[in-house]
Amino acid sequence: MTGRDPARGVALPVSDLPGWLRPLADAVGDVQGSDLTRFLPPPSGGRPSAVLMLLGESAHGPDLLLIERAHDMRAHAGQPAFPGGALEPGDAGPVEAAVREAHEETGLDPSGVVPFALLPDVWVPVSDFVVTPVLAWWRSPSPVRAADPTEVASVHRVLIEELADPSRRMRVRHPSGYVGLGFEVAGLLVWGFTAGLISGMLDLAGWARPWDPERIVELAGESGVQDDMADDMDRH
Repeated sequence: MTGRDPARGVALPVSDLPGWLRPLADAVGDVQGSDLTRFLPPPSGGRPSAVLMLLGESAHGPDLLLIERAHDMRAHAGQPAFPGGALEPGDAGPVEAAVREAHEETGLDPSGVVPFALLPDVWVPVSDFVVTPVLAWWRSPSPVRAADPTEVASVHRVLIEELADPSRRMRVRHPSGYVGLGFEVAGLLVWGFTAGLISGMLDLAGWARPWDPERIVELAGESGVQDDMADDMDRH
């Protein structure tokens, strides 16, 4: 069996992955976009982009790579996110784009990154991005940092155990009134699009644990800035 999307060129035998990662790879083949979000890509249009959901393992256990966006960016300033961005003309597809962006933003060594599956495309209405989430195994972790300070304020390897910890999960109310999922990890409040994908990943892999959806944290910030999936999570 492989964790893959044959139509888009990602293929890796699940047996080549570490045991803790195989449940996620096994589950990806059955996932639908509607399992992750109600914002599905429109029939046409949208700007193709990709994010890298990079799963590695440190001495403390399995982890996930996140960045904190620079605090003076025009959009999504200071927001935790996955490395990623728009596809460029020279990119062969979403995998190449996601790994390239991760290298540019965090300085990681691409040779240690092994993509093993793609999640279904999701749509970001506020920016009209059609995003392909690329799941990858960090086979040979390399040092990471905020390689591009104009885009990245900090870089974090967040333990899966912390993301699954019920005490770190909540819903987040945006100043505009929308309510979505959230995680408090690494001194960051992860919410919106990124939190939605993390929650979906935890569910798919069987890593999620029951948590209290009645716990709501108010998000500080300008009410005019609306994140991608901030209103998308009441069903979880």
